[in-house]
Amino acid sequence: MMGYYILIGAIALVSWLVSNKLKNKFKFYSKVHLRNGMSGAEIAEKMLADHGIRDVKVVSTPGMLSDHYNPKNKTVNLSEGVYNQRNASAAAVAAHECGHAVQHAQAYEWLTLRSKLVPVVSVTSGLSMWVVFGGLMLGAAAGAGLGYYVAVAGLAMMGMATLFSFITLPVEYDASNRALAWLKSKNMVSQEEYKGSEDALKWAARTYLVAAIGSLATLVYWGMQVLGGRD
Repeated sequence: MMGYYILIGAIALVSWLVSNKLKNKFKFYSKVHLRNGMSGAEIAEKMLADHGIRDVKVVSTPGMLSDHYNPKNKTVNLSEGVYNQRNASAAAVAAHECGHAVQHAQAYEWLTLRSKLVPVVSVTSGLSMWVVFGGLMLGAAAGAGLGYYVAVAGLAMMGMATLFSFITLPVEYDASNRALAWLKSKNMVSQEEYKGSEDALKWAARTYLVAAIGSLATLVYWGMQVLGGRD
């Protein structure tokens, strides 16, 4: 058990460091003002138009780094610090979220798969740990019948969340690649602005990578607790 807490603590620390680095990067590149004078919202609307997407709306949403694309109502939701701002960070985030809209319009396979998993993961992710605990209390580690099957069910739920986190990686990296390619091909940003946008998105992607590794580590540990004690 102590090894688990050390592992999770280490992953939590790395996650905090990456998240903190990301915030600092966005703060730094928020000072790199765009030469074209366009706001994040205007960047998003132009990228959608350039890809022939007319049924997606760009809206403002409260919070910091709360930006996301909602495929259900087809909205690109930009945080207040992105929607109205005219800097490299805003351009990067706005274009990235539009990258998801482009993925949706083009039926990008990884986004389609992730969307199918959302309803399942939204239910199982919060229950998985409790189900594993319940199985262990019923004697799963000793190979006892009911407890073992309950714990395995919990591991299956946990496995779905881990699968989801790894499927998210190509979705996020591809959205960033689409965003950067568009920013460059349309000469939306200068060379300095492009480097800032690229660096900011790189750190954003790393937050998803750390989350996926943490999810896998948790799954492996509890899998060993449930399955390791069986003869």
